[in-house]
Amino acid sequence: MAGGIWSAPERASGLGAECFQMFSRSPQGGKALEISPEVTTKFKSEMKKYKIKNAYIHTPYYINFASTNNRIRHGSVSVVRDELERASLLGVKYIMTHLGSAKEMGEKEATEKTAEMLTRILDGYKGSAKLLIENAAGAGAIIGDTFKEIKQIIDLVKSSHLAGICIDTQHSFASGYDWRDKETFKNTLKKIDNELGLQHIKLMHANDSKVEFNTKRDRHEHIGDGYIGKKAFGDIVSFAKEYNIDMIIETPHDKVKKDIEILKKFRDTRRK
Repeated sequence: MAGGIWSAPERASGLGAECFQMFSRSPQGGKALEISPEVTTKFKSEMKKYKIKNAYIHTPYYINFASTNNRIRHGSVSVVRDELERASLLGVKYIMTHLGSAKEMGEKEATEKTAEMLTRILDGYKGSAKLLIENAAGAGAIIGDTFKEIKQIIDLVKSSHLAGICIDTQHSFASGYDWRDKETFKNTLKKIDNELGLQHIKLMHANDSKVEFNTKRDRHEHIGDGYIGKKAFGDIVSFAKEYNIDMIIETPHDKVKKDIEILKKFRDTRRK
C-alpha cells in the first residue's frame, strides 16, 4: 500500500496475481490512514482496472487477545474492529488475524478470553467484510496452533461474521500437519476435517517451510525450496480449487512471481 492503498491492485497485477493480501495500516503500529470516499472510489476503480476480484487485509502483528495488559487486549479489539470497518469500505472480502499468546494466562483461560474479545469486536458490527482466524506455527504458548483449539474459539464466539479460518500451509506443517505426500496429505485433511471442518477454510496462505516438520517455528520459504516440497503443492492447489479457496503467497518479492506461476500451473493442469 506504499504510496496509497489504491496502489496495491496495480502492484499485485504486476506480480501476476489474481487476488492479493495487504496491510491497510503499518503492521508495527501507528495511526492508520483515513479511508475516505475518494480513497474508496480510487481503490475500487483500480481493482476493476486490473481485473482483480478479491482483496484481503492482514491485521497488524501486535494483536494479542489474551494479554493481561488491558491496553494491549482492548487495543487489539479496537484495531481489529476498525480493520473490519475499513475493509467493508474498500469492498475487501475478509480480514485475517492471529490471536496472540497464552503465556500470561494459561491455555483454558486464554481460549475463553480470546473468544470474549472476538465477541466484543463483532458486537453490533454490520459491515460486509468478515473475520478469519489464521492458524499459528506453534512457538511458545501461541494461541491457535491446532485447528481443534480454533474450533473451540469459533464455537464460543457464535457469530456469522467470524467466517472461519485462513490456513497457512507453513504454520500448519510446523505445528504437526503433514502435507508432503499423498498419504500424509489425505490424513492431514481428515484430521483438519475432524478437528474443525473443511468448510471453515475460507482462504489459504500457500507457503513452503524453511524448517522441518513439527518444529513449531514460523519460517516461510519459496514453493519447492522448503521442506514441504513442490510436489505437495499440486495436491494443495487441487484442494483449494475444489473448495474455491483463494491462495496468497507470503514470500519475499525476489521469487514471488515464480511462486505464483507454480500455483497457476498446478491450478490450470489439475492433478489427478
